[in-house]
Amino acid sequence: MKRYILAIDAGTSSSRAVLFDKKGIQVAISQFEFSQIFPKESWVEHDPIEIWETQLKAIKNVVNLAKIDFEEIDSIGITNQRETTVVWNKNTGKPVYNAIVWQDRRTASICEDLKNKGKSDVFYNKTGLILDAYFSGTKIKWILDSDKKIRDQAIKGDLLFGTIDTWLIWNLTSKKIHATDCTNASRTLLYNIHKLDWDQELISLLDIPEIILPKVFNSSEKIGYTDATILGASIPICGVAGDQQAALFGQMCINPGDVKNTYGTGCFCMMNTGTKAVKSNNRMLTTIAWKIDDTPTYALEGSVFIAGALVQWLRDQLNVIKNTSEIEDLAKSVSDNGGVTFISALSGLGAPYWNPNATGAIMGITRGTQKGHIARAALEAIALRSREIIIEMQKDSGTRFDKLKVDGGASNNNLLMQIQSNLLDVKVIRPKITETTALGVAFFAGLASGFWSSIDQVKSIWEVEHEFSPKRSENDKKIILNWEERIKKVL
Repeated sequence: MKRYILAIDAGTSSSRAVLFDKKGIQVAISQFEFSQIFPKESWVEHDPIEIWETQLKAIKNVVNLAKIDFEEIDSIGITNQRETTVVWNKNTGKPVYNAIVWQDRRTASICEDLKNKGKSDVFYNKTGLILDAYFSGTKIKWILDSDKKIRDQAIKGDLLFGTIDTWLIWNLTSKKIHATDCTNASRTLLYNIHKLDWDQELISLLDIPEIILPKVFNSSEKIGYTDATILGASIPICGVAGDQQAALFGQMCINPGDVKNTYGTGCFCMMNTGTKAVKSNNRMLTTIAWKIDDTPTYALEGSVFIAGALVQWLRDQLNVIKNTSEIEDLAKSVSDNGGVTFISALSGLGAPYWNPNATGAIMGITRGTQKGHIARAALEAIALRSREIIIEMQKDSGTRFDKLKVDGGASNNNLLMQIQSNLLDVKVIRPKITETTALGVAFFAGLASGFWSSIDQVKSIWEVEHEFSPKRSENDKKIILNWEERIKKVL
C-alpha cells in the first residue's frame, strides 16, 4: 500500500522531511540544522554537501520515526529556499564554490551596473523581477567570474547550475536528472515567465552558458525516480516548488485575490492573480505561483528579508534569549514597546524599498528601556514590514484584503499574530497544519501521482486552527507613525 507522501522541505537554516497521509495529517517530521557561513560583511553561504547530507539524514530519520518502509511512500515532493545558488562539477559531483544564499548581497554592484546600462526594464518585463542581488542570476555570474578555470569548465559543459531543489534531485537520482520547476526558474533573472522558457537575451546579458541550466518542469509532474541504492526504493519525484509558492498552494489560496504570509527566516507575502501576470506599480514582484497541466498560475509577491532571522539575531548575537521560543514571553513582560522601534534591515531592505545598502537600527532607547521592549519592538518590526508590502499589494490588485492566511514557524507566536492583526486591521487566520510549505508540495506530488484525485479533494483537507481579530488602539497608530518616521532615517 502506498499510504504516504514524503515532503522534502529544504529551508534556509535546516533540512526537513515530513510524512503526510491521505488526510493531509502530518505523520512524522525530522529536522536537522546546518551551518550558516558568513565569510564577509553581507555575504551568506551554505555548504551544499552539508545540505545534502542533512537532508538525506532527515529523510531516513522521518521514515524510522514513522516506523514505515520506503516502499509505502507513494511519491516525493521537494520544496526549497528559492534563490540560493549552487554550481557543481557534473563529473565529480563536487560544488565549485559554496552555495550563495538568497540573503547574500555580494552581487549588488553587478545589479547596479546593469541598472546603469538601462537594463532594469528588460529584466522586469521578462521575469517580473526587480534587478537585485536577491536572485540567482547574478550569483551564478559571480561564481563563474570568480575563477577563469570555473568559467572554462562551464563553457566546456562540465558544470551544472541549480537551486537547492535541483541539487537534491540530482543527488537523489544518482546524477541522472538535472531538473527544476518553473517556480524556481522564475526566480533566476534568466527565465521568461510569459514565454515559459529560458531567455536568450537575459542569459547573454549575464554571460551565463546555457548548457549549465536545468530542464524546467511543471510544479506537479513526474520528473523521475530516486535511485534505489540511496533510499532502498525507487520512488517517483512528482512535485517541485519554491517554498513560498508551495505555501500558497498549501494554504489553498487557489483563487485570484487569495493571500498568504509565511513567517520564516524572512517574510513572504503572496497573492494569487490567476492566469494573469499582473505588473506591479509598487515594486512588488510578479512571479509564477505554480504550473499544473502546463497551465501557469501567477502571483504578486512582496519579500521581507529578515523576519525570524531577527529573533535568531537577538539569540545568537546579543544573547537576549537562549531559545527563539522565549521571545513571546519576553515581549509579553512589558505592556508596550516603551517607544522603541526596531528597523530590521540586517540584510538591506526588500520590497517596496529594494535598498541593498540599508542597515538596521534600534531607535527610541532611553534609560528605562528593557530587554522586553526590544523583544516587543522586534516582533512589531516583523509585522510592520509585512504590513508595508501588503498595503502595496492591495494598491496593485485594486482590492482591500479582509483576511490574511498565515503559516511558517513564527506564525505559532500568538502575540506576533495579534500584533499583525492589529496593525493591518484585518483577520489573521492560522490553519491547523502550519507546515503549509511541506503540505503544499505534498499536494503537488500527490496530484501528479494520483494519490489525490483532484484539487477539490485536497481543498477539503485544509482547516482553520485559530483566527485573530483586530483590536486596534491608539498605541497601534503610534507604532506605525514612529516606524514611518524612523525608517526614513535608515533609508
